[in-house]
Amino acid sequence: MTQTPPQPTVTPKLQEPKFGFNEYAERLNGRAAMVGFLITLAIEYLTGQGLLSWLGLY
Repeated sequence: MTQTPPQPTVTPKLQEPKFGFNEYAERLNGRAAMVGFLITLAIEYLTGQGLLSWLGLY
């Protein structure tokens, strides 16, 4: 008995959603969070005050 070799399946090409949780939105959000974190660290270093003192909580 000879069997035909299995054929690879084809991945469907789905259209990315224009809003919501998609790869582009998550990547952009992550980059914005990293930039904001670095800016926060720079301001804390330059002013000598932490985030809680900026908010008036400490």
